[in-house]
Amino acid sequence: MIGLEFEKPVLELKEKIAELKEFTSTSDVDLTEEIEKLEERLRKLEKDIYESMRPWDRVQMARHPERPTTLDYIAHLFTDFMELHGDRLFGDDAAIVGGVAKYRGLPVTVIGHQRGRDTKENIRRTFGMPHPEGYRKALRLMNQAVKFKRPIICLIDTKGAYPGKAAEERGQSEAIAKNLFEMAGMDVPVICIVIGEGGSGGALALGVGDRLFMLENSTYSVISPEGAAALLWKDASQAKRAAETMKITAGDLKELGVIDGIIPEVSGGAHRNVKQQAEFIDAVLKSSLAELLNQSSEELLEKRYEKYKKIGEYLQE
Repeated sequence: MIGLEFEKPVLELKEKIAELKEFTSTSDVDLTEEIEKLEERLRKLEKDIYESMRPWDRVQMARHPERPTTLDYIAHLFTDFMELHGDRLFGDDAAIVGGVAKYRGLPVTVIGHQRGRDTKENIRRTFGMPHPEGYRKALRLMNQAVKFKRPIICLIDTKGAYPGKAAEERGQSEAIAKNLFEMAGMDVPVICIVIGEGGSGGALALGVGDRLFMLENSTYSVISPEGAAALLWKDASQAKRAAETMKITAGDLKELGVIDGIIPEVSGGAHRNVKQQAEFIDAVLKSSLAELLNQSSEELLEKRYEKYKKIGEYLQE
């Protein structure tokens, strides 16, 4: 298991416990009592560490290479998923996946950023940073959902939109802006969940909805801590310091009124138990859809307008 810097004491203790268990199984020495004491110490240590995480710790957790991706959650939360490709203008972008699926028997459209698991896949998916055709594909699928009255579920996990020259030449900013504009007026339920990093306009392009949730160890910000540090102090190595001041964690954003709720994570991070983490997300999806599906199109649009108007007014105070 890949560990993070602040998790080192936990990983070291786990290794020691594993060594003692292996020694016990291959010898006549009974170390059961010692192992139980260490396991109790491990539980307390994990509780202390994971309940007192700093913003930079959560940034690291959101970036964990084993963190579940959009496709991981689709496999656990939905049935009959049929992925759709292409924006009908330029091509397909593997950094965004989307399609039609069923959620508890209800037809829905699911769209999300998708990172890779290894170098080869990350290159193909541009590390989860979409080009404009990715956002145009997402918008095409959303408009299809509106046509057939399907709820839209967006899973957000990106450092930001792809910053390359080709992306700018093909209209990156216009594609993001159009998504923001169009999503604001879609008359079907739209639920957005930040499952990892929610970075800049690349995240916002899938983030306008009736409900916005964040996983406990996810982040949502206009710029990365490294980028903020480079701008503020001309030193990207000050990222940890920037993270402490940026208000990018789920707790900060719930307090600011930007998000509607926080989805708890499995102890140690979502990657520890994807199935259980999917169950936590499932509970929120179930209750949110039950509420939103009882509203008329007019009510959805009116409440969405009021939601973002209120956020804007709050942040201007």
